[in-house]
Amino acid sequence: MKTQDQSSRNIVLVTGLSGAGKASILRMLEDLDYEVVDNPPLDLFDALITQSGPRLAIGVDVRSRGFESHRIVDFLTLARRERNCSAQLLFATADYDVLLRRFTATRRRHPLAGEGGVRPALEQEAGLLEPLRALADLVVDTSDLPLPDLRQMIEARFSAGVGTMLSVALMSFAYPAGLPREADIVLDARFLQNPHYDDVLRPHTGLDAAVADYVKADPFYQSFYDHVLGLVRTVLPRFAQEGKKYVTIAVGCSGGRHRSVTVVEALARDLADDPMIGRLRAPVMVLHRELARNGLTSCRWAVPPDGTS
Repeated sequence: MKTQDQSSRNIVLVTGLSGAGKASILRMLEDLDYEVVDNPPLDLFDALITQSGPRLAIGVDVRSRGFESHRIVDFLTLARRERNCSAQLLFATADYDVLLRRFTATRRRHPLAGEGGVRPALEQEAGLLEPLRALADLVVDTSDLPLPDLRQMIEARFSAGVGTMLSVALMSFAYPAGLPREADIVLDARFLQNPHYDDVLRPHTGLDAAVADYVKADPFYQSFYDHVLGLVRTVLPRFAQEGKKYVTIAVGCSGGRHRSVTVVEALARDLADDPMIGRLRAPVMVLHRELARNGLTSCRWAVPPDGTS
């Protein structure tokens, strides 16, 4: 893959389950001045990159000619290695029952549907797309997500340079799975006591009170957290003053399930009540990358764009 060295490329690959909202997401990206190509043959990916403008969104799914998950993984890996290329993968999903209702309402045919009906086709599709979900930068569950809220989420994530509002993302992640490429601030929570080694707590996550209490009981937790919150409160107004449109604050631990999730959830609660966020009119999104990749959660607003809770 070769890109034009003189200009930065911002690429978004949009994939996911049929009926989960990929077409709507692509239209929203088009409204944000992305060039949008839906369902191209995989052999054309390289040409699209070299001939497109600075913003490109590609819709890809099981309908795409030559579809193989590993080819898309290879493409994304190469794109992320390019010096002037930012490549992100968005995965749209929804509960099977919701998708079944959508197919019934629209009378559309699932691309993999045979004599077995839609549910087996959805299960087959989910299996084919699992490697992409595991690699996704953003997993969006549209089961109970109204279109206006979905639009706000997409705009907050991908509208850098559009509008005047600062958008904040708080992300938990696992270090072995790689640093979030979009992170502006990375914080390491691996020194805190680890619930993974507690047989009772191991299956749970930082979203559970028992896990959060365990992490917060570490004698170094409060001092660490106070410094983190102070840092965030210091830098966000300066980022806004400098004209930055999107800020990602990432907290990592070994598995992305316990300690990092606990810290991100605490930040989300404190920022939601912080007058500074109100003055900045800054929406705050919460993303638990590893939990989302495993179907345990999806992104949500801690402070929605309209400032309501």
